[in-house]
Amino acid sequence: MKVLVVGSGGREHALLWALSRSPQVKELHIAPGNGGTAELATNVPIAAEDVPALVTYAREQRFDLTVIGPEMPLALGLSDALRAEGLRVFGPSAKAAQIEASKAFSKDFMRAQGIPTADYAVFTDYDAALRYLEDHPAPIVVKASGLAAGKGAIVCHTDDEARHALRRIMREREFGAAGDTVVIEECLTGQEVSVLAFSDGRTVVPMVLAQDHKAIYDGDRGPNTGGMGCYAPAPLLDEALLARVVAEVLQPAVDGLRRAGTPYVGVLYAGLMISGADFWVLEFNCRFGDPEAQAILPLLETDLVTIIEACLDGRLDEIAVRWAKKTCVCVVMASAGYPGPYQKGYKITGLDEAAALPDTVIFHAGTRREDGRVLTAGGRVLGVTAWADDLPGARAKAYRAVELIHWPGVTFRRDIGAKGLRRGQTAG
Repeated sequence: MKVLVVGSGGREHALLWALSRSPQVKELHIAPGNGGTAELATNVPIAAEDVPALVTYAREQRFDLTVIGPEMPLALGLSDALRAEGLRVFGPSAKAAQIEASKAFSKDFMRAQGIPTADYAVFTDYDAALRYLEDHPAPIVVKASGLAAGKGAIVCHTDDEARHALRRIMREREFGAAGDTVVIEECLTGQEVSVLAFSDGRTVVPMVLAQDHKAIYDGDRGPNTGGMGCYAPAPLLDEALLARVVAEVLQPAVDGLRRAGTPYVGVLYAGLMISGADFWVLEFNCRFGDPEAQAILPLLETDLVTIIEACLDGRLDEIAVRWAKKTCVCVVMASAGYPGPYQKGYKITGLDEAAALPDTVIFHAGTRREDGRVLTAGGRVLGVTAWADDLPGARAKAYRAVELIHWPGVTFRRDIGAKGLRRGQTAG
């Protein structure tokens, strides 16, 4: 089987890694890839958002399967364009991907399907949104409705912060066109958990639970990022509560999209806020999370290609999806200044030593290769990932690898997985 992966981040490196373990895969390509993906696949210099060029390349190369990693090409209709060429592709249509691409659509959809979510209001007019804030004091959440690389949701603890967030999004256009529409919603409290599931348009099969760490600093302080680390499985939902999430969130979402004529085939991601036996959907994503994929995929025992093909053929209910009885931790190493401005081009050392550690893999995100060196080329640079029989062991292995890797100004959180430890639970 000849497979194309679309994207350039740590998620796509993890997808490549998982696909490379399948005996069904004989050849891997990735567009555009990064400094680490070239070890597993042919890097192709086509941007993930360049739909016409990707379709031409896929048609010429006659790929048996294309796996789309990021949300933007899905929102732009890449899966639709590939299917129109008669090619097999894993990823929802542009209409189905609205569940992430438009927070306004997603919130209205959840309300229509009876899916639990925070109270909210949608605005395209700045003054109207400002008046709403006057009547709804902080804490409150202000979100750019469009795609903003995971950074468009701003939790505001004071009224001044809320007004400033609204100004950043709608007046200063910090997130560009993504902020043309704004969603303002109540601020929920509790623990966040990522529930990802495979879907064939009718059946949903949840993956192991994961917990992302969005804030840049330890203790969930500082601005939100695309994700500074993750661990799985996260001990936040017991079997009964997970069954409720499937029945009250995931299945209604897939059923609602199918009834709307936009069947959802791909990975559906529900970001939940959990408080006791109650839960609410913070957001839906239309693909694997990043860095959730880096913590989830190493635990997958079933051949990923087998799962994908079952989704594409509408027979997901016929296969068993199995997971290792282990815990996986991914620590993101980032450039100084991220999620704000940062410098690129620093040489990374210690990669070979870290990758040689047992039960450890280094997923590249913002890297490139030049003259035999690996250089920083993004905000989130690496996802240092390790697994063990329990959470303390996985954390120890991951941070042992982190300590071997260096470049000027490198930054990372030292508390990835600490919430799981505080709950006094581990996988096994």
